[in-house]
Amino acid sequence: MPHPSPSPAPTLGLLLNDTARLLRRRFDQRARHLGLTRAQWNVIAMLFRNEGINQAGLADLLEVEPITLCRQIDRMEEAGWVERHPDPNDRRARLLRLTGKAHAILEQGRAVAAEVYAEALAGMPPDAEAQLGALLAQVRNNLSDRRPAESEGTDRSATVS
Repeated sequence: MPHPSPSPAPTLGLLLNDTARLLRRRFDQRARHLGLTRAQWNVIAMLFRNEGINQAGLADLLEVEPITLCRQIDRMEEAGWVERHPDPNDRRARLLRLTGKAHAILEQGRAVAAEVYAEALAGMPPDAEAQLGALLAQVRNNLSDRRPAESEGTDRSATVS
């Protein structure tokens, strides 16, 4: 008995997951000479966009446990990439700032990322690149900070007029 063709949803999920895995692997390979792990790159890139954030806020943005991030920040502080400063509004909290060394590695990491993206998008016309970016952004926005209506105890059909 022939199997029905798979719906696009499982194929989409597998394709996105596999593509993300390959992008991460390629970045790791190309960034190895910088002495930079992907986790460190993520912290540096997120801190660049959110300079002065506290550790709890950064952990939320990175979707990692605060204790995991604390150990990562400890190592990055020892390496001279991150500085902790007292939070004037909360004496228990520390605000995170990138050092000049981190800004230099940020530029090098961006160059590596640009190489990886160029490789990934090779042969794709610029308008298709833009469309891919827009479509992926829409998928991300559709899924960000949303929970199924059932878990909120509401029925979507009841709210539609």
